[in-house]
Amino acid sequence: MLSFESVYKTFASGDKQVEALENINMKVAPSEFAVIVGPSGCGKSTLLQIAAGLEHPTAGKAFLNGVEIIGPGADRGMVFQAYTLFPWLTVEDNVAFGPRQKKLPEIEVQERVNRYLEVTGLLKFAKLYPKALSGGMKQRVAIARALANDPEVLLMDEPFGALDAQTRVVMQELLLQVWETNHKTVLFITHDIDEAILLADTVHVMSRQPGSIKKTLSIPLERPRDHSLTLSPEFIPLKKEIVELIWEESKAAAQEL
Repeated sequence: MLSFESVYKTFASGDKQVEALENINMKVAPSEFAVIVGPSGCGKSTLLQIAAGLEHPTAGKAFLNGVEIIGPGADRGMVFQAYTLFPWLTVEDNVAFGPRQKKLPEIEVQERVNRYLEVTGLLKFAKLYPKALSGGMKQRVAIARALANDPEVLLMDEPFGALDAQTRVVMQELLLQVWETNHKTVLFITHDIDEAILLADTVHVMSRQPGSIKKTLSIPLERPRDHSLTLSPEFIPLKKEIVELIWEESKAAAQEL
């Protein structure tokens, strides 16, 4: 269980204090795919960084399985929008990096590497270096690398945001397939409402800055899913509700300028 209890975050900017997060109370159950959406600048990425241990709350606490998060750890895997691969390592060595850091037996390392390269469709690219890969393939490597480390929670900060529309659809469906095989706990940040509904068990809609949880919606759509779901009659009312919630916040933020 990943949980946030009365989390606040304030940043210093010169002689000013900027409130990024306000009274965040949220839980992500084991094996749940949770997605956070909200207007730009509402603190989505800051909240994810607190879960990763890369930022610390000004007040309140974040916990994983009842243990306070005070820094990064192998129990949480992070996938960023930027590809963050080691350019001097091959695809397979990038994926093997975490397990080798844990000093696992090499036979187990290779088993994990092969499993996740196969799941992400990268086996035939194992010996290539990142410079030879497309953007979508680099993100496949980043996902495989995070999964090979066997984290309890996968934290994903707009991982498909830099991809073209067609590649993004392919990556969304790939992630759905990967999740169906292992049911990792996922906390995923996106600006794309279709993406949020397609992937999520639960969507948390954040308010404008300082960000708080405006509303939490359960997504009652059957799994397994694919992109055809975005055209279904059940999908449209969910999208309409989330669009309206975010529009309310964006409009209010604009009026405050």
